[in-house]
Amino acid sequence: MKILLIDDDQELLKLLKLSLEAEFLVVDTASNGEQGCFLAKTNTYNIILLDYIMPKQNGLEVCTELRKEKINTPILMLTVKADMPTKSEMFTAGIDDFLTKPFIFEEVFLRIKALTKRQENIKEKILQIDDLKLNTETHEVKRGKQAIYLTRKEFCLLLYFLENPNRVLSRALILENVWDINADPFSNTIESHILNLRRKIETKNRTKLIHTVPGRGYKLSLKAY
Repeated sequence: MKILLIDDDQELLKLLKLSLEAEFLVVDTASNGEQGCFLAKTNTYNIILLDYIMPKQNGLEVCTELRKEKINTPILMLTVKADMPTKSEMFTAGIDDFLTKPFIFEEVFLRIKALTKRQENIKEKILQIDDLKLNTETHEVKRGKQAIYLTRKEFCLLLYFLENPNRVLSRALILENVWDINADPFSNTIESHILNLRRKIETKNRTKLIHTVPGRGYKLSLKAY
């Protein structure tokens, strides 16, 4: 899952990003409304966390502009203003939910889960191919009865493959959906993570699952072609 977090509070931005990444989420950040609006228009996100009071464009203006552009990504507004006129303005502009500052991270995460489940019509909790299983709630990964430890990035990479079985995923697609906007597109980070993932899930006498498609990318499938 990829999230856009827009807030001018640098401390809160850093804390939320670290907390969300610890939950195996990919997070892009913007420190003002104008930058955030640009990212929301040029990238695909599962949810947007949007501060109400910001420089250049406030949260209300960002939300209004995105909805005019037919961008229907769920928006969770973070606000210190909780009076009825403000709530009315926010929902009229097109937000899906709001959270009053200060808040605890657990509530942010619960609301993110609720909004994305509503958007995705509740995806399966267990994703599987062959005898490889990934639990999206507990973050457990198993091949047969053998538990497999994955780093956060390896888990996100495997999750993306499992959400797109039998589909050739280009390097650009993987970079966009599994890494944040600060990733270096010229590094070999994708190749090294796929190599490590293969070593962990394609052990001896197990069916090979991640296939390289020359000139096109990678595919998770029981068959190479």
